[in-house]
Amino acid sequence: MAMLGKRRPSRPASGHSGLAGTPGGKTRHTATDDDTSPLVIERLAHDGRGVAHSANGKTVFVDQALPGEQVEVAIHLTRKRFDEAHVKSLLTSSDQRVTPPCPHFGHCGGCDLQHLNIDAQRTHKREVVRDLFARQGITLGEIGSIQSDAQGYRRRARLGVKVDSQGNTRLGFRAAHSHRLVDIERCPVLVDSLQQLLTPLRELLQRLDAPRHVGHIELLATATTQVVLVRQLKEHLQDAERWQAFAQQHQVALGTWLGRETPTLHWHGAPPVLEESLTLNDQPPLTLSFAPGDFLQVNAQVNQQMVAQVMQWLAPKPGQKLLDLFAGIGNFSLPIAAAGAEVHAVEGNPAMVARIAINAKNNALMVSGQQADLNDSASVKELLYDHRDSDALVLDPPRSGGEAICQALARHPVPRVVYISCDPATLARDAAHLVRAGYRVKQVAVADMFLHTAHMETLMLFENDAV
Repeated sequence: MAMLGKRRPSRPASGHSGLAGTPGGKTRHTATDDDTSPLVIERLAHDGRGVAHSANGKTVFVDQALPGEQVEVAIHLTRKRFDEAHVKSLLTSSDQRVTPPCPHFGHCGGCDLQHLNIDAQRTHKREVVRDLFARQGITLGEIGSIQSDAQGYRRRARLGVKVDSQGNTRLGFRAAHSHRLVDIERCPVLVDSLQQLLTPLRELLQRLDAPRHVGHIELLATATTQVVLVRQLKEHLQDAERWQAFAQQHQVALGTWLGRETPTLHWHGAPPVLEESLTLNDQPPLTLSFAPGDFLQVNAQVNQQMVAQVMQWLAPKPGQKLLDLFAGIGNFSLPIAAAGAEVHAVEGNPAMVARIAINAKNNALMVSGQQADLNDSASVKELLYDHRDSDALVLDPPRSGGEAICQALARHPVPRVVYISCDPATLARDAAHLVRAGYRVKQVAVADMFLHTAHMETLMLFENDAV
């Protein structure tokens, strides 16, 4: 046990290569003559993969292939109803294909649409939303777009750390559908201040006595501070001194999560002041404080535009009453309260309810709040009944959506609902509940929060004229 966490001596490679990352329930395919038959890519799947059909009619999902392209593929996974493949040879190329800006494209599991030009990426995302709603019997009109031109947009990231059997330390992101870590030298989607930390972090990890104590590293950038959070199983005295020297040299705030089951956060030095700033029109900026672990949108510029869009749709006025569900740190609650509306913010986590109260006080705003389980039908019905005189409701749930809320609105409706979603599939499901309850879709916008990926944020305004 004396070697626990220590760097092990290098060993020669065994020559055996495992099949890491094969998802359960799938069968690895053995190449056949069918694999060499060219395929024509018909469209993009929702996740950004090309869709084709083999000579026998079986659906084939092809990584990094674009509509209209003719490709030779190698099938790497098979299921009963479809195959999964990758491009072996690109016979004809789409005019929408571009050179990926990142050297790790195709290996790293992130940014899987870099081979598609940005305008086409955004068109694809809008069409995904349109298709998912059509499956629910809802036809959408014009879909707006919220976007930023910044390529380096990501202000927070979590990097894995792994020491291989040769004693080499890797720092990077997971490969797609795999636990395998891809060593990352640079990441174009990170904001510049975080990208500049990658090389010195890698160099530091190589000097540590116990790199296996490090599970992962979280990076966070605010307007004034760069934060490095290290997840460690246990502290190593000499390595702790190396981390502190790194923090001083690079002027970053350093924190360590220590422990396995219930880690605790220890700051090396004074805890940093972590704040998010929102500026709307000519109003004084709002300052929202947060803590590590709180939800914060990764793209600050797009988030600013999303808040502005919600404010435009709602046009809150003094005397109006509004419910903000899954309110987070007050991303929507505070701007609406600043416009004079009476806001009641609801969160499942009591710590977040306290955070909203602090942020409201620090900005001299009145926002009431409470803790409630927003996935529990009985709790939601009681909440909507107690606030039945609300003029509008803002709903910003996690990926699982807000189905209990949308179902309850059939019995306890409010005139207007703004739904902000990070998963268009659960949004379409929940929208169907609202439409059946008498709501109409008034506005739709897709926010390109995650450039070069198939992920998006979708904003919708629903109105119920019968209320």
